[in-house]
Amino acid sequence: MRTSQKRQVSILLPNKQHLDCNVRVRARGQEVLNRVLKQLGVSELQVLGLAVLKDNEYLFVDLEQKLSKYFGKTWKRGSLMVPFILFLRVKYYVESGLLIMSSKVQQLYYAELRQKVLLSKSRHQEAVFFQLAASALQAEVGDVEERDVEEREEEEDEEENRKHRLYFLPEDYFPSWLIKRRGRDFLLQHCPGLHTELRGVTRGQAILQFIKEARNLQDGAVTFYRMRQEKKELRSVILLGVASKGVHIYQEVEGKLCLLYDLTWTHVDRLTFQGSRFEISAVGSLCLPQLVFYTASACHSKHILTHLRDSHRLHITTRAAVCCIQQLEDMQASHLYKEAYICDTTRLAQRLQTNSLSSSMSDCSLAIQTTTAWSKEEECEEEQVREFELCVDEPEEIFVDEVLWTAELSVDEPLIFPSSYWTAVTMEMKQVLRRRTDEGVSVD
Repeated sequence: MRTSQKRQVSILLPNKQHLDCNVRVRARGQEVLNRVLKQLGVSELQVLGLAVLKDNEYLFVDLEQKLSKYFGKTWKRGSLMVPFILFLRVKYYVESGLLIMSSKVQQLYYAELRQKVLLSKSRHQEAVFFQLAASALQAEVGDVEERDVEEREEEEDEEENRKHRLYFLPEDYFPSWLIKRRGRDFLLQHCPGLHTELRGVTRGQAILQFIKEARNLQDGAVTFYRMRQEKKELRSVILLGVASKGVHIYQEVEGKLCLLYDLTWTHVDRLTFQGSRFEISAVGSLCLPQLVFYTASACHSKHILTHLRDSHRLHITTRAAVCCIQQLEDMQASHLYKEAYICDTTRLAQRLQTNSLSSSMSDCSLAIQTTTAWSKEEECEEEQVREFELCVDEPEEIFVDEVLWTAELSVDEPLIFPSSYWTAVTMEMKQVLRRRTDEGVSVD
């Protein structure tokens, strides 16, 4: 194939590294994804996705679409000399880092959360930032000897003391507004104490702890999309946040985020759009008016609705695994186990690999038997699955029949992850619970 018929694509990773590849002019998103998987050495990205930056907002790439759709005319007249930029970003935030079985993917997930913490505007959650900094330091620096902290407190020479405690830079662990508010010396003085309390926690455990704590931040594990309250407004002051458990709607006032509505998935009755008009209808019991906002375009509206739909599906398919993880964490908290997490992630990863490669009927039967116990519980919530509509009035878009769209939302359809993936997670969690029960440990 001629060189002129190829394009160079650079994929920027959350850890500030990048991957490069050459693809065909007619390449689709899946072709780039396959190159990324090969270079990273993983079989699937699970919670990550390829995205383009458009109007200062990340839009995730539909892997079935041609890349020319996202880069426009510049793609056709491009060359190997100038790369086109894609971003590997977190597409789906999860309720526990244990759901991310690939260590490489988990580290990329952690890296993006690290950057989001530094850019966070949650000025009323100061204590959370200190806990996050301590977890990050334990993951990246490791143990700090307690005697070093005590010696530092007793050091008479202030200059020597200052040099001794500079084993990290506040700019790498705290947002700029917090450094300005408290001062670098304050952070350097108090953060090591919290870091020392985590002595003995492994790097993997510290990363899992950071992922868990980041969910407590108002703007942590959330993907934001800007919207306008009125169609003719020039500035977008509404932020619609897509989270693991639902939708958060904020209004930006003088640089601060003010929460307007916090809707779980069971609170959402309908999500519809027509052109740039985006509507959110809550269930009747909340007595909320219909929420109407405006996006940048019909394309943006469709993208946001698709992201919401897929996030809701992920919430449904991971519910059983999350329940098991929560039981394990409750046991750990009530019995004061030293280990922060008692799940054997190595064995769990091996089981996932075995299940994903197997296609025998016996394995299929095993998966069905494993999920049967949870089916009754899921049926209740399945009845509460809300209706997502897609209605577009622009000629370049496609009308989607309302009934078909609703049918696509069936929780029995594994549209995001293979069923073996979450089946294996649930099986491993249950085995841990059984072992604890056999040992005489209560799981109540």
